[in-house]
Amino acid sequence: MSNKSVIKSLTQRPAWKALATHHKKIAKLHLRELFAADKQRGEKLITEAAGLFLDYSKNRVTTETIKLLLQLAKESNLRGRIDAMFAGEKINITENRAVLHVALRAPKSAKIFVDGKNVVPDVHAVLDKMTGFANRVRSGAWKGHTGKRITNIVNIGIGGSDLGPVMAYEALKHYAKRDLKFLFVSNVDGADFVEAVHGLAPAETLFIVSSKTFTTQETMTNAESARAWLLKGLGGNKNAVAKHFVAVSTNAEKVSAFGIDTANMFGFWDWVGGRYSMDSAIGLSTMLAIGSENFRALLAGFHELDEHFRTAPFSENLPVLMALLSVWNTNFLGAETVAVLPYENYLKRFPAYLQQLTMESNGKYITLAGKKVNYQTSPIYWGEPGTNGQHSFYQLIHQGTRLIPCDFIAFAHALTPLGRHHDLLLANVLAQSEALAFGKTAAEVKAEKVPDALVPHKVFEGNRPSNTILADRLTPAVLGRLVALYEHIVFVQGAIWSVNPFDQWGVELGKALAQRIVPELENKILPPLQHDSSTNNLIRRYRKMKSPT
Repeated sequence: MSNKSVIKSLTQRPAWKALATHHKKIAKLHLRELFAADKQRGEKLITEAAGLFLDYSKNRVTTETIKLLLQLAKESNLRGRIDAMFAGEKINITENRAVLHVALRAPKSAKIFVDGKNVVPDVHAVLDKMTGFANRVRSGAWKGHTGKRITNIVNIGIGGSDLGPVMAYEALKHYAKRDLKFLFVSNVDGADFVEAVHGLAPAETLFIVSSKTFTTQETMTNAESARAWLLKGLGGNKNAVAKHFVAVSTNAEKVSAFGIDTANMFGFWDWVGGRYSMDSAIGLSTMLAIGSENFRALLAGFHELDEHFRTAPFSENLPVLMALLSVWNTNFLGAETVAVLPYENYLKRFPAYLQQLTMESNGKYITLAGKKVNYQTSPIYWGEPGTNGQHSFYQLIHQGTRLIPCDFIAFAHALTPLGRHHDLLLANVLAQSEALAFGKTAAEVKAEKVPDALVPHKVFEGNRPSNTILADRLTPAVLGRLVALYEHIVFVQGAIWSVNPFDQWGVELGKALAQRIVPELENKILPPLQHDSSTNNLIRRYRKMKSPT
């Protein structure tokens, strides 16, 4: 599929113009009025698929809004873009790559081609290799250099090689093998590594080094420190490295040079972006934690949502509807952020995971055609779990001057039932979405005999939009569906905004400058500085502060 098939720029598409006109007509409508006008609204603006129930009735939309948004998707050639991705076409045009995270969770019988080759057998070969390794470690068959079994597993990565594994481990801790301890190191700040290994026995510790090229500065700096720590603890025998390090990489030469046996190298492919890779070999720590059966259930959940996204009519399609609503909130209602609020403590790292997935993907101001946009693209995603946020930032959401759409995520059953806790948790999530939508009028406040001077302070305007996602309970399969849901939301947003969600050139400049500055900080003699006056002065100040004289 050629990207030229979308001829008109976004703001010139008929549906966009119609939405702009439509917005003027309904801009002053309040959710109170919308619900009053249709007593069954809360039973109509819903959809359900793959075990996820979505209530989007508390968005500031009418049936006409939804109709126009669906027309915008059609005019943006969303169907063609979806088909092209699943067909393995090179839709990542700036890097000339296919985008096939969906292949990572395809069943063994599937056929997905890149450059004429079915990639599914390779995916399952790596998956089987991961399974064999995970089984050996979990059973105790894999021994460290001294013959002791592994009890500590430290994942070293950054970006998608860290955020996905951390989030998945925390989300699925209920299913984890509790006699194994899992830690995650990503920050090049030495404190991250030092605190992670504090109290660990080198003889019982396994490191997973995740870097596609095995050259990522932060990851390799931490990996080298880990190797030095291990060798110091095991008497300096370099043969120990092969029993305490494995790699998730494609660079066999550098992996071998590090001291890792390439038989313990788990590969992935250039058609897997880092932030879409938690279900690839990057998920090795996840499989070690929850076991291969649960990991395959996670993949099955991903695939179930993939198939829903690929085949469901757009009017019933969970990712399509949520993405279109985000376009409406961002581009027509002026929202700048989205709060993701999971009422499930195991999902405490889910908002942080989504920050990379969403903002690294669609934080772009250049279109696929190489033109600068004249509209907003990715909103800022953020959030915290459960009732914690209610005692933190919900004040701003309820009575602040900014419009902050919210995605509430909740489950019918707790993984750890405890007295009344879960009913209280669910009462809170339902109450928050109701309060955001309908607020509290001055008349309602006065009816409570509140002094006149306090009335304005206790009024809630409401009309704050939200989605509510309900599922039965947080299982590996449900986590897969949730992650795939947001992956495909990002895809749809990118298709509408005509940006490439699969490159990340914005991270390159700072990394390149850092490489230039490192020797300016470390060399004994300060080389000539050619930065701006602020950066030059900060370099000199740092050197002076760290100098022992």
